[in-house]
This record gives sequence, C-alpha cells and structure tokens, in this order.
Amino acid sequence: MKNSAAMPALARRSLLGVGLGAGAAAVLSACGGASTAGSSAAGGGTLKWGWALPTSWDPVFSSAGWDVHGLSLVYSALTRLDAGGAAVPALASAWSYDAKGTEVTFTLRPGLTFSDGSPLDATAVKKSLDRGRTDPRSLVAPQLAHVVEVTATGATTVVLKLSQADYQIPNLLAGKTGMIVSPKAFGTNAAALATQPVGAGPFVLTSYTQNERAVLRRNPSYWDAAAIKLQGFEVYPLPDPSTVVASLQSGQYNVAQIPGSQVAAAKAAGLQVQVIPSMVVAVLDVNAAKAPFDDPDVALALQYAVDRQALVKTQQFGYGEVSSQPFPPGYVGHDPASDNLYRYDPAKAKSLLARAGHPDGVELTLTTSVAAGLPEQLQAQLKEAGFHTRISVIPQAQATQIVYVQHSQALFTDQFAGRDSAAQAFQVLFGLQGLMNPGRKAPADLQAAVAKVSATPLDSPDYPKVLQAATGLAVRTMPNVFLYTVPRILARSRGVSALPADVVVQRFEGVTVA
Repeated sequence: MKNSAAMPALARRSLLGVGLGAGAAAVLSACGGASTAGSSAAGGGTLKWGWALPTSWDPVFSSAGWDVHGLSLVYSALTRLDAGGAAVPALASAWSYDAKGTEVTFTLRPGLTFSDGSPLDATAVKKSLDRGRTDPRSLVAPQLAHVVEVTATGATTVVLKLSQADYQIPNLLAGKTGMIVSPKAFGTNAAALATQPVGAGPFVLTSYTQNERAVLRRNPSYWDAAAIKLQGFEVYPLPDPSTVVASLQSGQYNVAQIPGSQVAAAKAAGLQVQVIPSMVVAVLDVNAAKAPFDDPDVALALQYAVDRQALVKTQQFGYGEVSSQPFPPGYVGHDPASDNLYRYDPAKAKSLLARAGHPDGVELTLTTSVAAGLPEQLQAQLKEAGFHTRISVIPQAQATQIVYVQHSQALFTDQFAGRDSAAQAFQVLFGLQGLMNPGRKAPADLQAAVAKVSATPLDSPDYPKVLQAATGLAVRTMPNVFLYTVPRILARSRGVSALPADVVVQRFEGVTVA
C-alpha cells in the first residue's frame, strides 16, 4: 500500500527532558552569511515570526510537541503532512507495506544532503532512526516501540521491520519522530545539536540566542527549495498579548500569533488576520488514581459541571468550538456520536456527587500554570455543580514534573494538540503509560480498540469507523475533560503574503515578504 495516509496531529506539550538552562545563550557561526531581507536568490524577504522557540533544536530530546513548528524549519522528516494533515512524500518519495503490515519500505529521493554537506542516504536515515529509538534519554523512543529493526537495503531504500502490524508509521514519521538528523553531527558532538541543529529542512539556523531570537537563512539544497520563496526567517518567543499588535505595527514582527481578544485591535491597526483551524484542544487532565476522582461518579460529574460554550465565549472570544473529544470536526477520528456528549448540567453533576457519597459537594484543587482567566471561570462553574475548588498556580516550567512525572495533582488545566498519528494520540492521552493519563489506568476494551486502529490499513474503508469507535469508547470510559478547540490565530503585516492554512504544522511554502 503506497503512501497510505490519515490525518495526524501535532502535539503541544511542555514536557519531559533536556530543555536548555535558563539564561543560556549560544551563537552559531553563519555558514554563508546571515539572512538578508530581499536577497536576490529567493526574492521573498525575511519573515519575522512571533511564535515560540524550541525547548531543544534536537528533535530526539525536544520536550514540547509545539516544538515541531520551529523544528520543521531546519529538519525534514521522511514524510510530511499536507494541508489536511495526511502523510505525503518528503525525504521519502514513496513507501509500501508488505502483506502482513509488519514491514514498511521507504524509498528516498536521490541526491539528498544535510546542511553540513554530508549525504542523506539510507544509511544516514537508519542511523538517525536508531538513535531516536535506542538512546536512553530519547523522548521519541516510545513512538518507535513497534520498530524492531531498521535496515538500509540500498542507497535510497530503508526498511522498518515491526513487531506487529502498524499502518500508522507513515503518519508517525511526519513529525519529530521522523525528522532525520545528520549522523556526522551527532557522531561528533551530539550535545551541540540542542543549539546547533544539522538537518535537511527549508532553512539553516545561523545564529541563536535562547529565549530571544533564532535567525535562519534559506537552504538551497532543501529537496523542495523551489517552493521556499523567503530568503530569511527569524523566530521569536510568544509575544505578550497586550503588546503584540504594537509590536507588529513597529515591525518587530511581521507575523505573530495573537489571542482572540486582540483580533479586533489587529484589524483596526490595518493588519491581516488569519484564523486557521488546528488540532489543539483545551483539556482538563484528571488523575483517576487520586481522590476524589478515584470514584467514577465524581469523574463523571466533572464532565457535566463545565459550561464549555461559556468558556469559548469568554476565554476564546468566540474563536473555537465546544468539544468533548480530542479530535475536531472534519478529522477522520472525530466521532459525531460523541458531539455534545456532556452538556452543561450542574443538577446532574450534583446528583452524581450525591450518589458518590458527597451530598454537600466535594473539595477539589484545580492546578494550573495559567495565572488568570480560565481557572477562575472554571472555579465559578464548578461551584454551581457542587465542586468547592481551590486554585493552585504552579510555574509552567515545573508543570510536567509535578503533574506528569510525579502524578501528584488530581486536576490540571492544559492543552492537547494530538500527535502525528491517531494511534499515537490515543497512547499519549489514554495509554497505560500515557503522558496525559496521570492515573495510568485504561480499560482493556479501550486498549484493544486502539490496537485495532494501528492494525487497520489507513486506506481501508473500515478505518474511519474503527478510529471513530475508539474515540467514542475513550471519551465514555476515560476521565479527561475536553473543553474546546483552539484555532491558530495569526496576524501579519500587509507586506506578508497569505500563509498556508495547514491544520497541523504551520508551513511557509510560497510565502513572501514585500
């Protein structure tokens, strides 16, 4: 089955691992000079993006799914995601499965090179994938658990042998897991990759100051270089919502993410605004192993205690949709039967709490890394349903350790943006070792349903219903409280052409800056 694909998802997580030390800075030597707006080679100017800087420029140790946006500037993966999120050729021009689904062969484009000039051939791909799946500190290794051997059978042929049928591999390898790193670079100084990436993406990083700015130039040896019109690229940390419009007007950025609260101001300032649907969904992570959610009735009561529509109106200024599941409408995994599954019903929530032995309500701590806004609105809603809630604010930098490593919190506000394959998203959210399943519990029938998703070919007519059935089962048996979708809202100067409206990773093919 060649080029089998299903819509995957990116992931936004400020997670485990080896983020750079606070205040550390690294400056890279510029190979061929710094980026220059308006350079004649591409003629597309320099884009200044107010977005986010990666936790690490090494995809194997990057600790946030959100990093995929920045990493995609300097790395290419074996596949990539089209505008709708389906896996399509990238470094690999084609792929095919054997009859059992336990072996997938990727055919590379000929003549590929890394930004350091070394060849990107089948041997390099093997070494890069093996590093990701075997390094003891790798954060992508769990996603490659079904891969038992990677073999370079020719200069441009790579074979992945699997422990079981898994048709999600092409989707999985479209993200950080499939980004190919130069073996010459990690063989010489692997630690340096955290600040000095060596890949084969559309741009090359020329200088980097942590928490301040990354400067990149166009990579003429990129496999799809003809589609990249920008000559330079600069990435900055997420702008302050209160100053982002002024920063765009001043030229500090010419593209930036803005909250819904700033859309009107951006338009009034003469900026162009694009609202791009994304896979991001706001969620409450529930630890079903901790009181009071070790009682299923209390966990179910929480689902009915939240007024999702009011949250969209207030927190998102109307940008987004109510959601009670991890996948948005239009995505193959979205289960229509689960729409509006948990309508706001504080009376029903109180009844469930009474049945659980809490007729006078229950005490609860809501942990968050958001200083204001969402926690207070949730606190007020939960009070109406009998949850007497105390808000505990923890630093964002410590959230992963506290919530997902120590498993010490019962309830946490978060956002989830899926993973590069649907099965991977299920594993993260609902797997027994799932990062966003701090209670480490999952019913056997859900585990079987997820296994069936991986074992079903993506081009099978049965795949949508198999995936949707798993979604429906998950939202009915797991405690995660999904709230609303979060679109990508980008404001840009009038000199910047329209941005591709990719649902998963923001891409920049064809974009120019006047």
